[in-house]
Amino acid sequence: MATLRLEIVTPEARVFSADVENVTLPGVDGQLGIYPMHVPLMTQISCGELVIRQNGATRHLAVGDGFVEITGERVAVLTEMAIDTDHINEAEVEKARKEAEERLKKQLNDEEIAVTEAALAHAITQLEVKRRRSEGV
Repeated sequence: MATLRLEIVTPEARVFSADVENVTLPGVDGQLGIYPMHVPLMTQISCGELVIRQNGATRHLAVGDGFVEITGERVAVLTEMAIDTDHINEAEVEKARKEAEERLKKQLNDEEIAVTEAALAHAITQLEVKRRRSEGV
């Protein structure tokens, strides 16, 4: 079976690097399904769920905004967040979401607003992906 190399990198670390059967990404205009020999493409991704199919198994990650470069043999994802659903602590993320929402109610400068909105988007994405996987969807 043909595979492609998937590399997922965040500012903190290389999160994933392995050969996979296919990957589904949250593109800014909808989901992108990438298989071996995909046409070359460079585009943005948005907060959402990234699905990896490897050796017959499926993994789900919550990812933040970023970019993806796709070739016929490789998918390189550069994103501000990538967390496997198995590592998402729903209670901690829910607390972070509430804190970000409360912080947005205060007087903040433009930079503080941007940082807080990004934190809120990350929390919401993690919660949505985790809850969707918990429900078996």
